[in-house]
Amino acid sequence: MEVTALCIKLLMIVMMLLSEHDQKVYAASLHIDPNRAQFFVYESLTFHCEGVSDCEVVHESKGKISCNKTNSRTSTGSSCTVTNVYVDDSGKYWFDAGGGNKSNIVNIDVTDGSVIMEIPALPVMEGEDVTLTCRNKTTSSQTLAHFYNYGIFISNSSTGNMIINSVSKSNEGLYKCSISGFGQSPESRMIIRGFGE
Repeated sequence: MEVTALCIKLLMIVMMLLSEHDQKVYAASLHIDPNRAQFFVYESLTFHCEGVSDCEVVHESKGKISCNKTNSRTSTGSSCTVTNVYVDDSGKYWFDAGGGNKSNIVNIDVTDGSVIMEIPALPVMEGEDVTLTCRNKTTSSQTLAHFYNYGIFISNSSTGNMIINSVSKSNEGLYKCSISGFGQSPESRMIIRGFGE
């Protein structure tokens, strides 16, 4: 009987610790909408700060971003919309999660070029399917695109899309694309998160 009570007590402690851990992860969670790492100049994006009432996003070189007019409450925290992004808005972003902790980092690249690759800015879970889209600024029609991993050609696509089925850690790395006659996109890292990470 005492052993059973002890087991129950230990189980409750473990569950409590896991719950606290989940809350810390949740409270320090930064998301971006749309979830992509590359943007054309003058596009808009929204940062979502989970678990805080005031989304004060920090840029690695500019410091805190002013969101007085666009900061709004959400059901899980708050958000900050940045309109008309520029090349110097490229870089790493996070927010202060309190107690000396900061959220996860989101890295974006803003280009004044003609081509971007739509690649997730947030980590992708192992086993998920990922679509990389090579997009030309001046036309929305499907076009022949070339995809590269660490600068090495890996695929052609007549639709501008490259689908990676059931991603694994081996798919993690730097990707870019090009469209003949229009140039190439910046290079962005796709991060793959394993189960339990």
